[in-house]
Amino acid sequence: MENGEVPEDANENCPGPQSESAGKSDSCQGCPNQEACATAPKGPDPDLVAIAERMATVKHKILILSGKGGVGKSTFSAQLSFALASLDFQVGLLDIDICGPSIPKMLGLEGQDIHQSNLGWSPIYVESNLGVMSVGFMLPNPDEAVIWRGPRKNGLIKQFLKDVHWGELDFLVVDAPPGTSDEHISIVQFLQATGIDGAIIVTTPQQVVSLIDVRKEVSFCKKVGVEVLGVVENMSGLSQPLTDFKFMKAGEHGEQVDVTKAVLDCMREKAPELLELVAFTEVFDSSAGGAAEMCQEMGVPFLGKVPLDPQLCKAAEEGRSCFEGQSCRVSAPVLRGMIEKLLKVKEWNQDELQHAENGRV
Repeated sequence: MENGEVPEDANENCPGPQSESAGKSDSCQGCPNQEACATAPKGPDPDLVAIAERMATVKHKILILSGKGGVGKSTFSAQLSFALASLDFQVGLLDIDICGPSIPKMLGLEGQDIHQSNLGWSPIYVESNLGVMSVGFMLPNPDEAVIWRGPRKNGLIKQFLKDVHWGELDFLVVDAPPGTSDEHISIVQFLQATGIDGAIIVTTPQQVVSLIDVRKEVSFCKKVGVEVLGVVENMSGLSQPLTDFKFMKAGEHGEQVDVTKAVLDCMREKAPELLELVAFTEVFDSSAGGAAEMCQEMGVPFLGKVPLDPQLCKAAEEGRSCFEGQSCRVSAPVLRGMIEKLLKVKEWNQDELQHAENGRV
């Protein structure tokens, strides 16, 4: 229980050794640490002082949240970090999704190891101005399951915050797991005194499957005093250049026959202007108004819609920025527009962006 941390062998609903009810509440019955907690001195957690010192060099802290898994939250976190770094900001990306750390793959950093120095743990760098920290760097192989209870997860999050040497950062992007679990409470508790700029919540358009959970996420932010910077509707319809589609027709026995080459050749000959079109179709039901309607009802900003772009999915799988080259020409401009909108609305671009435009690397 060093520094007031919850012991790894504590009961599931441990109130924490610094709580006034430590060792006395019903949830403490049968815990091997009950007597020690009941008699231990209470007081401020000294680790919070160490965290405050580390975070003193970080200008802005943004949490990336989602009400449920599979909505593209980590993809958005990765591409937000890539975009901010491309604007010459100093960026850190902290992955606190302890049981599902996908950030190392999405940043092209699988297989990297954490190094320590006299200053603390060193982030893994994609570029000189984009550093990453994740439990994924600590696993012996990517398929290793992380089977930890809440207290151990919280202990690692605290260690990431107090022991990682980020240096001077303009932005620390925190990719949180889905839902409103221990990790969310911990990150807010540990960072609250240092100032959290707010949270971006990622969802998909459908009312029942995703938006209901997002409403709970918005409610969580309001309860813990974290500003909702905006909601992103991800996978908002399949959208890609017409030339990227495969065209199929049914064969004599119902099998699918690829006629893509014939169709494209016909377009080139008969209607070449069609080759410049982008095709769009809704994948998820958004008849209830999607995220935009929900934001209006709950009084939170709506940042916009990101299409379901296969090229963006490919960029995430390959661990690269969607802003490099022209392959993500459907999704990249939308994402960049959202980020520039956020910078402008929050007035983050008045001093930091000007500093970046003056040539800081």
